[in-house]
Amino acid sequence: MARYALVMPGLSVFAQVAKELRRDIVAARDRDPAARDVGQVEILATWPGIHALLAHRVAHALNEAGMPLLPRAIALCSRTLTGIEIHPAARIGEGLFIDHGTGVVIGETADIGDDVTLYQGVTLGGTGFATGKRHPTVQDNVTIGSGAKLLGPITIGHGAKIGANSVVITDVPPNSTVVGNPGHPVRVDGRRVEGPDADWIHLPDPIAEAIQGLASRIGALEQAMAELSGENGGEGSNTPAAEVTPLRTVRGPNPAGG
Repeated sequence: MARYALVMPGLSVFAQVAKELRRDIVAARDRDPAARDVGQVEILATWPGIHALLAHRVAHALNEAGMPLLPRAIALCSRTLTGIEIHPAARIGEGLFIDHGTGVVIGETADIGDDVTLYQGVTLGGTGFATGKRHPTVQDNVTIGSGAKLLGPITIGHGAKIGANSVVITDVPPNSTVVGNPGHPVRVDGRRVEGPDADWIHLPDPIAEAIQGLASRIGALEQAMAELSGENGGEGSNTPAAEVTPLRTVRGPNPAGG
């Protein structure tokens, strides 16, 4: 996590900001398919996520140096221009990529590690009115899908993936995938999940899996009851087994091109 110099808030601070900005541009080029054939100058000039990060890094440096008013004014202008709201006190590591970014909100005590990816509409918000740490800590190599809400002083473990529109209010283990509201930590095909990934189709559905398990259990109990009562039972029973029709497939090609 980058730390700005406090005793020499001058050229050294802005040199650090420039270094982090270069890393942010590289992250955008690596993780945004639309930026693969675009030069770094064009990305700097036209990518809202880069603009928001540049503004935040300057505002954060001024905030750490104790500058009044100006950091919040920079954050306000950045929100107006980009649609991305980042509190000047939020701590953001290197290589953050904000894709599109409209509606992204990062709260005051949020702490984001290196090489994190956020999609549009993500909220790193607080709960209640208590002071102190009240926003999420996001560790390195985390990917957070569109519209996901992470609330409270929770920790999102290294390499985790948060599914689109998930609502997360508890800690997330490293290298897991979270889906649903409230979010449920799961795994994808038993594989370790890490790094940016735009595939939000092939995610497990823990609620559907639980319903399917219950339906199968009910079918087995109905069969056993029929055999015991001698009514429509026995091995020759024509009672159909309980089935759950999946609403969507979790197999097939990756729509993200992976």
